[in-house]
Parts: sequence; structure tokens; C-alpha cells
Amino acid sequence: MEQSIRTQPPGPRRRPPNGAAGAAVPGPGRAPETAGAPAAAPAARLRPVAGPPAATTARPATPRLRLRLPLRGRAEAPLYGRRRTGRPTRLTAIGTGVAAVLATLAVAGLDRLLFDGLGWLFGLGYLAVCFQLAVRVRYVDLLAAPISGPIAFALALLLLGPVTSSGVTAQVVALATGLALRAGWLFSGTGLAALIALARFVAQRRIQRSR
Repeated sequence: MEQSIRTQPPGPRRRPPNGAAGAAVPGPGRAPETAGAPAAAPAARLRPVAGPPAATTARPATPRLRLRLPLRGRAEAPLYGRRRTGRPTRLTAIGTGVAAVLATLAVAGLDRLLFDGLGWLFGLGYLAVCFQLAVRVRYVDLLAAPISGPIAFALALLLLGPVTSSGVTAQVVALATGLALRAGWLFSGTGLAALIALARFVAQRRIQRSR
């Protein structure tokens, strides 16, 4: 098109006929157009811009229900606000003394109620009490087990032992007699508590040294 314009002879330019209005010479700022194409042809080639997709109705998320069934025998199950650790309850020095006195008096009272005296049932009960005290006492209070046992034994004889006459002297004599007659049970229970406490002390020392 530009070549035909440049080679046109000088003189007045001929106006294009009325039917060829679309074949006008493009200006310097316009893109050249073909002679037979209409003016709206480039616009017809443009594709319509797709609009935003239609919003789909979102379904409300249904919450998932999780059922937690209580498991029996779990070690983490709370017990009175605390967790089970699997260890037995440890007694302090005061707790060991109180437990020894109460348990020994209970056994002595049962023996006197059933057999009207302090005999073999009282001795066996004293052995069981000394064993439990030595096993359940804390490591720092191991000496409380072999000490609280004899005190509880003597207190049980003083309160529930047979007394022939009234008076302080009679009670002292009755206590000494009862201790002498039941010395075997007394030394057996006290020795058992001392041996268990000594074994626990040695075992704990070895564990500390191995660390």
C-alpha cells in the first residue's frame, strides 16, 4: 500500500469512491488495514473475557464426633487428681510411728478379745507390722522402722497387758514381765525390720554409685 502511494504521480489525489471508504490510507499513528476488510474486523476477533465462575453453594462442614472410651488398666489414669506411678506409698518418720502404734494396738486388742490375752496372734501381727513398716518407709527415714516397732510393742503391753494390781510400780513390773515373756516376738520383729532397712540402704547406695 505504501509503495503504491509513493509511486503515484504528482497531482491532485483522487478521492476514493463512496463504496471504498474502508480503503483509506492509514495515518502515521494507525495500523495499516486491508482494502476489503471492514473497520470492525479486528474487534470481532477479540474473544470475550470469561467472567468469574459462578459461586457454588458451599456445604457446611459437619464436625466429626470422636468418641473416647475409657480404657481400663491404663497407667496414666488419674487417681484423686494425681497420676498413678506404680510405686507404693512411702511413709515418713512420723507416719511410720503412728502406723506402728495403731496397727500394734489393733492386733493386741483383737488377740485379747478373742483369746483373753496377748499370745501368738499378737506376735504374728507384730511381725507383719514390722515388715510393712520396713518396706514402706522412705529411704531417708529407714531408722524409723526398727525404732518405732519396739515402742509400739511396749505401748501395747502397757495398755492392754494383764495387770495384777494398781499403781505405777505394778504397771512397770507387768511391763517388764511381758517384755521378758515375749522377747522372742519382740526381737524377731525388730530384727526383721532392721534387716530390711539395711538391705534397702545397701541397694540404694549401689544404685547411686553405679550412676
